[in-house]
Amino acid sequence: MREQRKRLGQFFTPTTVARTLVAWVIRTPRDLLLDPSCGDGAFLRWHKRAVGIEVDADNAKLARQVAPSALVHGGDFFSWAFATKERFEAIAGNPPFIRYQSLNSDVRARALAASSLMGADFSALTSSWAPFVLVAAGLLKPGAAMAFVVPAELGHANYVRPLIPALCAKFSRVHVVAFREKLFPELSQDCWLLHCSGFEGTTDSIAITALDRFEPTDAPPRATRNVSLRAWRDLGERLRPFLLSDTAVSLYKELAHHPGTRRFGELATTGIGYVTGDNDFFHLRPSEAQRRGIPDGLLRVAVRKGDQLPAESVSRPHVASWLEKNEPVLLLDLGRLDRLPASVERYLDEEPGQRARQAFKCRNRNPWYAVPDIKVPDAFLTVMSGEQPT
Repeated sequence: MREQRKRLGQFFTPTTVARTLVAWVIRTPRDLLLDPSCGDGAFLRWHKRAVGIEVDADNAKLARQVAPSALVHGGDFFSWAFATKERFEAIAGNPPFIRYQSLNSDVRARALAASSLMGADFSALTSSWAPFVLVAAGLLKPGAAMAFVVPAELGHANYVRPLIPALCAKFSRVHVVAFREKLFPELSQDCWLLHCSGFEGTTDSIAITALDRFEPTDAPPRATRNVSLRAWRDLGERLRPFLLSDTAVSLYKELAHHPGTRRFGELATTGIGYVTGDNDFFHLRPSEAQRRGIPDGLLRVAVRKGDQLPAESVSRPHVASWLEKNEPVLLLDLGRLDRLPASVERYLDEEPGQRARQAFKCRNRNPWYAVPDIKVPDAFLTVMSGEQPT
């Protein structure tokens, strides 16, 4: 069940969050509410007049039980959105978060086509939630509102940049609520709340509220700042810098233009390193490599995670300790071979190898087992470090 939910991009919403977002968008008991990805009915249950769309049959059945007064349609949201003539006074939900490499190609094509009609030309690298939000907006009646749980990637990801101006061109108010503490403590993904009101209006700014933690409310919280689209563009089309104080933002701007400041790109070239497509398959423990008879010349000691790194530098004793602890740090490097040893062929043909070759990165390279961009860098630079940068 957990793997199925991950495949569908489903992370079901806490009761307090669902109830709050419904309260933000409903104005009268007669309003018709839409949840375009209703899952188990967490949002539908809080309003009598509701419609839900759910691609998974088991979840759709559960939603009908949780919200018996709601009308729940089974199937793909984008197909339904193209066909329906229904329009809604309110929309609330938690759209599926599916990375581009896991998104069905037909669904992606429908999502991008529908988004283009709404004024946003997303790239093929877009995660599912962004088109979901924008296409849902097109199903609102004039003056209506919508509220969604969205990934915090709204604040910085390149793929999401077309969404902000598209929403500002469709709503009289676009409001982002960010939290310092996780909205979903059990997930690695940080989430924010997005509230848009006054459909068919326009705005040239984004309202932002920065809070320590989520608290249930009957209305959206007061904005702590309003960011013009021009200011958003001036800071690289990212919202996250505006969570800082005005003093901090001004200091960053001053330092960026100071004659004594040099950009890191002038000093070094950065990259994300190699991408295997299946880390567990391509990284072996020393004992496993020995048992399988994988030649030493085809194995490279690798840094898989930032927490492997010592405080200052990676030394031979550090590497020796990884191997002595039998950690999975031996990267299978087969990119230079014309012919594979029999022991390697056996490993590639086992069940884990059959699964690995179906992964997005693997199936889109030839041969699938040749991991590209394996290099020895001069230094490691961690990003999104939980405690401190290194």
